Amino acid sequence: MFRIKKRTRITFLFLLIITPFVLSIIPEAEGYLDIFIFAGIYTLIAIGLSLLMGYAGQISLGHAAFFGIGAYVSGILTVNYEWNPWACMICGIVVCIAVAYAIGIPALKLQGHYLAMGTLAFGIVVYIIFSEEAAITGGPDGMGGIPGLSLFGFEFDSMISYYYLVWTIVIIVFLLSVNLIQSKTGRALRAIHTSQMASSAMGINVPVYKAHIFVYSAVLASVAGSLYAHYINFINPGSFDVSFSILLIIMIVVGGMHSIWGAVLGALLITFLSLEWIEATQEWLGTIFNKDFNEFETLTFGGILLLTTIFLPEGLVSIPDQIKLLTRKRKESKL
Repeated sequence: MFRIKKRTRITFLFLLIITPFVLSIIPEAEGYLDIFIFAGIYTLIAIGLSLLMGYAGQISLGHAAFFGIGAYVSGILTVNYEWNPWACMICGIVVCIAVAYAIGIPALKLQGHYLAMGTLAFGIVVYIIFSEEAAITGGPDGMGGIPGLSLFGFEFDSMISYYYLVWTIVIIVFLLSVNLIQSKTGRALRAIHTSQMASSAMGINVPVYKAHIFVYSAVLASVAGSLYAHYINFINPGSFDVSFSILLIIMIVVGGMHSIWGAVLGALLITFLSLEWIEATQEWLGTIFNKDFNEFETLTFGGILLLTTIFLPEGLVSIPDQIKLLTRKRKESKL
C-alpha cells in the first residue's frame, strides 16, 4: 500500500517553502520560479493521469482538452461577462465533469488501443472547436485580458505569491489522491488494472469506477487550466493541442506511472526540459554547428521515453529501489 514517510513529507514541504528564497539569491536561476509555477500546474494534470493510467489502467490521449476547457471557461466568463475568477474556476470544473461523463461513459467501454484512439479523437475535436469558434474563443489569435486571481483582497500578482498558491493546491490534491489510493476505491482501481473480468467477478462495478476516476482526472486538468489562464492572462489553442497530451503522458511514464511521487517528479523534470533546458541546448548546438535543430525537442523526448521504457519501466521514482536491489545482489554474491 502507498505510504508517505514522515521524513519525506517534511523534506518535500521544506523544499517547496525555501525554493523561492534559494532562487532569489542565485542570479542565473532567477527565471526558474516561473518554470516551477508551470511545473506545479502540470503536476495537477499528471497526478490525475497517474491515477487514471497507472492505477486504473485506462489510457487517455485527450487530457489537454480538459486542460483547455478549464482555461477557456475561465477566460470567456471573466473577459466577456466579468465573472469572479474563482466562480469561473468552479464553472470550468462543472463543465469538465459534464463533458467527462458524456465522453467517458461510452469511451471507457473501449480497451487498449481503441480507448487511446477514442480519447485522441476527443482531444482533436476540442482543439478544432477552440481554433474555429473565433467569436467565442478568439480562434488562433487567442484570448487576452484574462484577470489574475485574488483572495480576500490579496492579489496573486507576483510570481512568488502565485507559486505558493499553485503548490498549496498541488499539496492538497496530492494528499486527497493519496487518501484515494489507500481507500476502498484505490484497491478497486488496482484490481481493475490487474483484470477487469476478475474485478467484475468479485463484485466491483467496473464501469462506475472507471467513469469516476476519469472524471476526477478531468477535474484536476480543469483546475490546472484555470490556474494557467489566470497566470499568463492569455490563452490560445496551441497550448492545448494533441502534442501537449503526449507531453503529459511522457511526464508520468518518465516519473513513474504507478506512483503519485512519480507524477510530481516527471512533471518537474519534463517541464524544465521543455521550457528551459532543451531550448538552451538547441541554441547552443545551433551556434556550434551553424545549423537549425528544429526537431531536437522531439528527438530528445523520444530518446528519453525509449530509454525509460527499456531500462526503467517503473520510472525514475523506482531508482532507489533499483539501487537497493543491486546492493543486495552484490552482498549476496560476495557471501
